[in-house]
Amino acid sequence: MGKLLAIDGLNIVRRVYEANIEPDTSAKAEAALRHSLGSFRKLLATHEPTHVLPAFDFGGHTWRHDLYARYRENREPMPTVLKERLPDFYDQLAALGLKVVEVPEVEADDVIATGVMRWLAEGRGDAIIASTDKDLHVLIAHGAMVWDHFKSEWHNSKWVEDKFGVPPEKLTDLLALMGDVSDSIPGVSKVGVKTAAKLLQSYGNIERIMAGAGILKDGLGERLRKDSAQLAISRQLVELKTDVRMGVTWNMLAFDAVHIN
Repeated sequence: MGKLLAIDGLNIVRRVYEANIEPDTSAKAEAALRHSLGSFRKLLATHEPTHVLPAFDFGGHTWRHDLYARYRENREPMPTVLKERLPDFYDQLAALGLKVVEVPEVEADDVIATGVMRWLAEGRGDAIIASTDKDLHVLIAHGAMVWDHFKSEWHNSKWVEDKFGVPPEKLTDLLALMGDVSDSIPGVSKVGVKTAAKLLQSYGNIERIMAGAGILKDGLGERLRKDSAQLAISRQLVELKTDVRMGVTWNMLAFDAVHIN
């Protein structure tokens, strides 16, 4: 059986870069990418995959912007000194035997979700996701495993329930209800993780929550009714695409450990 390692590339690069509080400089970018390359090497050595999917955001306009023009409007753009050096970083990953995957108008999360779901559906073996992105944890419900590279720990169903109060299969609904400030996803006003979890524990899913919102006479019921339209949009925004045309085959993603020795 095989083992797929899907790496959320910018999740590593940006976190390494932003861990250094110094001003943006070429030296800072070079150091971050040097350490990021070391992180990729460590992931490969730790998990010994047969196939690797290193997914990166293509950047710019995405299908989510078509759905909601304000998507990510407040997010700081990638520093120019870092963005300019990514092509060289991709060349370094290629030297390790990795095929970087970027797809226009979709995000790395969508690429990873598509690849992981296809791999599992075809019964090819284990699927490991290297990321700290909460959105990707929904894939645990389908049999994927999530690895936090920075803490060297596995995130499983119990971790998701302890962290968010719901199992992985309900995580997308929870994220839609609470919204996401960093991505400018509105959610429902004044609904945080605890309130969203309680609603899902009581009703099961967003459809049943909204069906029961009419009988809730308190402020929460009023907000649910008032924000129903933006909740519907939020639910679409947090949903991962699983039908991305990735432009690669499994043979192209096959990995030979000889490259990291």
